[in-house]
Parts: sequence; structure tokens; C-alpha cells
Amino acid sequence: MTEFINKRASNAKNDILSGLTVALALVPEAVAFAFVAGVDPLVGLYAAFMIGLITSVFGGRPGMISGATGALAVVMVALVAEGNALGQEGEQLGLYYLFATVILMGGIQMLAGVFKLGKFIRLIPHPVMMGFVNGLAIVIFISQLGMFKSQGEWLQGVSLYTMMGLVAITMLIMIFLPMLTKKIPAALTAIVVVSMVVIFGELETETVRSFIVANGGEGIKAGLPSFQFPLISLSLETLFFITPYALILAAIGLIESLMTLNLIDELTDSHGSGNRECVAQGTGNLVNGLFGGMGGCAMIGQSIINIKSGGRGRLSGITASLALLFFILFGSNYIEQVPIAALVGVMFMVVFGTFAWSSF
Repeated sequence: MTEFINKRASNAKNDILSGLTVALALVPEAVAFAFVAGVDPLVGLYAAFMIGLITSVFGGRPGMISGATGALAVVMVALVAEGNALGQEGEQLGLYYLFATVILMGGIQMLAGVFKLGKFIRLIPHPVMMGFVNGLAIVIFISQLGMFKSQGEWLQGVSLYTMMGLVAITMLIMIFLPMLTKKIPAALTAIVVVSMVVIFGELETETVRSFIVANGGEGIKAGLPSFQFPLISLSLETLFFITPYALILAAIGLIESLMTLNLIDELTDSHGSGNRECVAQGTGNLVNGLFGGMGGCAMIGQSIINIKSGGRGRLSGITASLALLFFILFGSNYIEQVPIAALVGVMFMVVFGTFAWSSF
């Protein structure tokens, strides 16, 4: 009995520390994808909190992280732009059409779970899974290269060398720390150490705050998400407009979530429930649409960070979501000081860990 309690306590510690690491990595990702979709950064952050919390509690794969993703954002940008064009000049109805679409998307995903369509993910051949993993690793890598730009121009001189040096320090800590001890997550340690180096060394480099401001935002400080039913006309014309987008987003979200679930199953040698995950993803997106979030699905990068940092249970995802909310409500001044280089270094290590090198 004592051994069982100790094991559970040890897992809880790993889950909490891993969740904090994931939360730090979620901030710039959620903000970046919100900018891609053409909406306010808080819409992305609220989405990551809400869908992350709901799927962590009710989802079919403990340890898997969900949030706002680039795969959905690239579809949403067209939806928001077309929605803005439908209204009068200055009305900016695109955001409300997005919320309505996310609600419908959630309903479709819930139906997929109810009709047990999630089980078909098991039929995907192994070579396809390897292609999925390698493709996502490449996409993550390319997305991080954008962080080496400032106002659309590549960094040069001291700025470039500082960025590269901090990224290298982050990666070296993540490589060598596990050789010394595995009691603390290497990713979280690397982020804290590099942040201290930048703050106390007064180094000039891109931070979370400067990244947000450079992209037109004002910061991540805000209150709790509030209920707001989309302020658009409920007509057949509206339904015909949002339904194709909802079907596409629902399909993309479920495919990415279920394939990530399959990958996490392989990494942890365990078995998740695809149908349960479909219902949880749908519920999360339904709540997103009603409370001002842009929706989302499983995030392979953050899920890998969580697994590699020791997160295995639902507590890791719950911690990540609640920590993200805490950052929004109370800790924005501190989180905005985290250097982008530390988070880029973590994501580069995710790329190396994600890519199926055996495919060569």
C-alpha cells in the first residue's frame, strides 16, 4: 500500500512539473496561431485553456495536450476574412462567425464519438503514421525559424548570435540534465535557467511580451472568459456559410487528435479511447464557441513535451490548463519576460524527439 501511494505521489509531482513546462510552451504557440487566424491573442489563449482542461478531464488519452493549433488556424483565417466581408464596413462579424462555426464543429465531433467513428484510427498503416510524425516534425521546425525574424526581417549581428546562443544553452541543458538527474523536467529547468540569464544579464533579446507587441497585441493579461453567444443572424444563409467550414475543421481536428493519440499510445505502450476523445474534443470546442475561444485540437508538440517531461496522467493536462489561466489572470508580467529563445530551444528538442529517424 505504501509503495502504491509513493508511486502515485511521484507521478503527481511529475505531472505537475510537466504541466507547468507545457503551459509555458503553450503561450507563444496559442498567441501565434491566433495571429494566423486573424483574431486577438486572448482568443487563442482562452481556447488553449478551455479545450485543454476539458479534454484533460474527460478525454480518452491521459497525458495528451490540446489547444489552439496551426492546422485549424489556416482554415479559420479564410472564414474570419469572409465573415468580415459579409457584414457592414467596420462591423467585424468574422469573429462571431468563427464562434458559431466552432460550436457547430464541436457538435459534429461529438456525433463522431457517439457513433464510434474514432475506432477507425486504428486502421491507419504504420508508414502513414511515420509520414504524419515526420511531416509534423518538419512543420514544427519551420514554424520555429520564424522566431529568428524581427518585424519580418531575419535577425543579424549581435541579436542573431544572442538568440542562437540562448537556444543552444536551452538544448544543451535538455540533453545533459537527464544524465545527472531525472527528478526535475529538463525542459522546465532550461526555460527557468535561460530566463534568469536574460533577466539578470540584461540581455537584449525577443521575449514573449515583445513577440506579442510586435504582432499587434497588447499583452496576455485579462479576466475570465465570459459567455457570449455569437451575435449573428440565425438563418439558413448563415448555416450554409458556416457548415462547410465546420465540417472541414471538425475533420482536421479529429484526424490530428486521433493520430496524436495513436502516437502517444505507442510512446507510452498504453491504449487510449478514440471515441471518448472525439466526444471530449467536441465538448471542448462547443464550450470554446460559447465562451470566446477559437477552438482547437490535440497538439503533438506540447503532447511530446509532456510525455518526455514525465507527464502521464490527467493531472498534467489539468495543471497546464490551470497554469495558463493563472498566467492570464495574475502572472502575465512574469511570463511575458520569458525569452522566446528558451521556448524555441524546447521546440527544437521536440522536433528531434518527434521525427522517426528509423524511417531512413
